[in-house]
Amino acid sequence: MFNNMDVLSYSLAAITFGLLGILVAARYLRRGVDRALAVAAFVSAVWALAIFSQSLWGHPGFNIRYLIELIRDAAWIYLLFALLKDGLRENKLGGKLKRILGTSAVILLILLISTGVIEYFGSVDASTGKVKLLGQIGLSLLGLSLVEQIWRNSPSFGRSSIKYICIGVATIFAFDFFMYADALLFGQVADSFWNARGFVNALLTPLFAVNVINTRKQPVDFQLSRSAVFHAGTLVFAGGYLLFLALGGYYVQVLGGDWGEALQVLFFTISLVFLVTLLLSRRIRAKLMVRISQNFFDYKYDYREEWLKMTRELADLSDDPPLPERVIRILASLVESNGGAIWLKGEQEGYTLKAAVNLSTPKHTLIDSDAELVRFFSHREWIVDLHEYQLDPVSYNLLEIPDAITKTPDGWLVIPLYLGNELYGMALVGNPYARVVLNWENFDLIKVVARQTCNLLAQADAQSRLSRAMQFEAVSKASAFMVHDLKTVIAQLSLLVKNAPKHRNNPAFIDDMINTTDHAVRKMSSLVDHIRRPGTDDEAQLKLINLSTLITELIEHHQHQAPAPHLEGEMPEAIIKADPEQLRSVLGHLIQNAQDATPPNGDITIALKIAKGNAVLFIQDSGTGMTREFISSQLFKPFESTKGLTGMGIGAYQAREYVRKIGGNIDVTSEPGIGSCFSVRIPLADEKLPTEDFKTKQPVAVSQDPMKSANYLP
Repeated sequence: MFNNMDVLSYSLAAITFGLLGILVAARYLRRGVDRALAVAAFVSAVWALAIFSQSLWGHPGFNIRYLIELIRDAAWIYLLFALLKDGLRENKLGGKLKRILGTSAVILLILLISTGVIEYFGSVDASTGKVKLLGQIGLSLLGLSLVEQIWRNSPSFGRSSIKYICIGVATIFAFDFFMYADALLFGQVADSFWNARGFVNALLTPLFAVNVINTRKQPVDFQLSRSAVFHAGTLVFAGGYLLFLALGGYYVQVLGGDWGEALQVLFFTISLVFLVTLLLSRRIRAKLMVRISQNFFDYKYDYREEWLKMTRELADLSDDPPLPERVIRILASLVESNGGAIWLKGEQEGYTLKAAVNLSTPKHTLIDSDAELVRFFSHREWIVDLHEYQLDPVSYNLLEIPDAITKTPDGWLVIPLYLGNELYGMALVGNPYARVVLNWENFDLIKVVARQTCNLLAQADAQSRLSRAMQFEAVSKASAFMVHDLKTVIAQLSLLVKNAPKHRNNPAFIDDMINTTDHAVRKMSSLVDHIRRPGTDDEAQLKLINLSTLITELIEHHQHQAPAPHLEGEMPEAIIKADPEQLRSVLGHLIQNAQDATPPNGDITIALKIAKGNAVLFIQDSGTGMTREFISSQLFKPFESTKGLTGMGIGAYQAREYVRKIGGNIDVTSEPGIGSCFSVRIPLADEKLPTEDFKTKQPVAVSQDPMKSANYLP
């Protein structure tokens, strides 16, 4: 094992580069890039072998080794030009760029090689050590610049096919740059850099080998995201700044005398605060992102990141912040802005201001629907640049911009929002943090995002209108039910008033009138309570009811209208749990419907049966009947009626909903021209509750057995 670390380091580099050259020369020489890589590998092997020989035996001398190193740098630069040639083949600026970089490289190499040749053959010092160091630093910077140009201008065959070469060559030149910059600063090459140089070069050879092998396979596209470049650039900037800070602090301490340490602390504190301020400045970050997009990427936007960001922003179902404000922020962020306003089509004529973020809008914010800008957007999907408009209004055909937009300070872009082909609104974006040069890519992305967000705005507006409509529908439905109950009460009272002149002296009529009036008063009171306290008539209003007594009362009550209903068969005792007034109204409505649908000479029968813990009431008539389609689609649907304008179509719906509410159901069988049969099934009660006596209107105690409890009812 050799004692000198540099001997081991450069011997390893010579072996690895020699093997790389043999691999490429033996199998991969069909492309110009492969041939250039083979040359660079062999020259690098010779260069490493020369340093190895110089360290071990003292030969060759410095000038020969220096010339070999320049040739090695020229070989790697030649490889970079081979890559750049392929990358710029379809770029119109490629010829000019290659001429500039090529001329610089050739001039620098000629000067350095000429100096080395003169010094070797002429035995004179043609240049100082600092000149040689500056020349090496210049070559390193030139190599790094070429790598950057290759990476940025190589979309034709995919960056995945050159990424490892770019990483390897960039590392070689970057290491040389730091080594020679350090030597220029301290007057000599540091042993740590020199000894590690061979190891670093040797460790890079696998990258070149993998790249050559992968180019024969299907390449996988590789791209750095803008955020990665941004963070990497931030780290590089911060590192360079801290390096500059260290040098500055050192000189401040040296030149400060007795105040040196205090001035150094002050310098470090102020400089670090300035660095943190720069890194946290949104304006600086915006400018840096614009520079990165302009110089390192073929497209200005990372579309995947933009789409995911918009999706995350719009997927939030909360209203904090409101959707119009989120839309403004999304559109503004596309052009490095943080302010904007949005106008949407209102329920009346014109476009109303829905939201404004970081912009001061004027008092008058309404944009008329017949404004010239609205007509302009109705024919052209253009984005109006207010800065360009102020400089050259003729380019927009002297378009008149509404005062609501022109009087908004810091306004920049007016973006139309389309729902289909119809103008649904407009968005105004404020001035950006950094100067943004707009092109087709900006406009296309803004238009796509504007259409997508407009769809969500329209959907949210439609949902809001639907919610209001549903609320109005609920109020209308409740009003319709109340009107239906009032209609029944009015019919009863009207009948009393109509018969009063004939039977005013009849005591039985007077008693019936008192009972009917009392029922109307209780009905109206219940209705008022329901309006004041909706929902209080659920469990609290349920009582045990003798259904047999209730049916008897209803049959007697409807005897005045032909055909009069009559009981069929024996009526068993049935105790159920329900609201007495509502159940009376529901069953009375079904009997009334049967009378309305049956001619005077027809027949209406009512029967009550007990089956499987349920009381089943059958109301059968010989009336007009109903079709199956009407029963399935219209009978129990609100506001559908067979009575024309005289009926509201909510009685059957209300009846079934209440019976279902207490655990039962209503079934219907009917045939047109034959009649109908309504089957009302209500569960029997099994709880101890006060039972309603429909004759005395007083609660009566009952046992748990409904058949036994019937003995206590009149």
